[in-house]
Amino acid sequence: MSTAKPFDIAKRMVWDSYLDVKRSGGGPGVDGQSMEDFEEDLKDNLYKIWNRMCSGSYFPSPVLRVEIPKAGGGVRALGIPTITDRIAQAVAKRHLEPLVEPHFHEDSYGYRPGRSALDAVASARQRCWRDNWVLDLDIKQFFDCLDHGLVMRAVRRFTGCRWALLYIERWLKVDVQFKDGLRQPRDRGTPQGGVISPLLANLFLHLAFDKWMKEEFPCIHFERYADDIVVHCRSLKQAQWIKAKIERRLRLCRLELHPDKTKIVYCKDSRRQGEWKPYSFDFLGFTFRPRSARNRKGEFFVSFSPAISPKATKRLRQTIRRVWGLTSKSHLDLWQIARRLNPVISGWINYYGSFCRSALHPVLNHINAALVKWAMRKFKRLRRRTTRAHSWLKGVARRDPALFVHWSQQGWMTRAV
Repeated sequence: MSTAKPFDIAKRMVWDSYLDVKRSGGGPGVDGQSMEDFEEDLKDNLYKIWNRMCSGSYFPSPVLRVEIPKAGGGVRALGIPTITDRIAQAVAKRHLEPLVEPHFHEDSYGYRPGRSALDAVASARQRCWRDNWVLDLDIKQFFDCLDHGLVMRAVRRFTGCRWALLYIERWLKVDVQFKDGLRQPRDRGTPQGGVISPLLANLFLHLAFDKWMKEEFPCIHFERYADDIVVHCRSLKQAQWIKAKIERRLRLCRLELHPDKTKIVYCKDSRRQGEWKPYSFDFLGFTFRPRSARNRKGEFFVSFSPAISPKATKRLRQTIRRVWGLTSKSHLDLWQIARRLNPVISGWINYYGSFCRSALHPVLNHINAALVKWAMRKFKRLRRRTTRAHSWLKGVARRDPALFVHWSQQGWMTRAV
């Protein structure tokens, strides 16, 4: 009797996919199994994934629906697969990504190796200086509205691999399970939170938008990061014209632009004297708007440039209060707190400080204010003595300016609180 399996999947792919998922982190799915639980019998669990995928008997579990607050209000629904399903999806991603990546558009930045959100922001800044107008696109409920049939057609354009097509279709159709155990079937969309979802979204929009724009309107430039898109135009008339064309194209792909969030923006600076509102837009956590700047001669002028957005500022402040909760960590010393917080603060500075770093100062000041409150709770002599706690923290910053990464930034030691 033949022991050959219908699908040939290398065991090494499963192992490498497990490492990918482990690096990415994330919580448990509907089975409640954490990565630590999975690793208690790692060899057997990985073998089961490989065996079931090779035999065609692998069926994914429902995805767990988790709601997280959005910066602008409301909630964003995530679909969290189990650890097993995330590893299986990573196997499919490892197969599909090398096939599609060479075909992707140069102005597609999201979830691609060697490209980042900061690259997209830098490109948008340069083009806002060149072109007078921006079309800020918002696709309504993009991840929830993807048509399964069109997604599978897009995948088949790049691979005929039977096991990849089989499992991608199963992942698209798997039920959503709420925390109370209620299950809901799904006939469209791909869950945010899945390992394969960003690649499928990129693949779909490559054909629905990027490739179409390149073929139909090669002189109109854009940046796209997943479903966040800005299009640069030379005139208001051109912006209004291309907006109508894009709306029609997306309708053919069974998507639609959000009528309130999609807008035409005037990139106003010292050279552009016209009046049009709005003259600001948000892109990847940055607000683009007219800002005061200096040229090489020291003269002031108005530049249309990005800086951390008010929404991102609010979100970081909420993170300081909600996640860190320094006032409840009085059992730790300041050096233990620094070791925990510095990687996070460093990430914020490296990202949001890449453009107009001074706009990040309110967030860094908020960190210092939280440290002052921690000190007042930690030390009896500083309780209800805000001024003395400020002076104490400032003294620490002067003695050890490298303790917190934002203290070591230029000028921060002298205004640590």
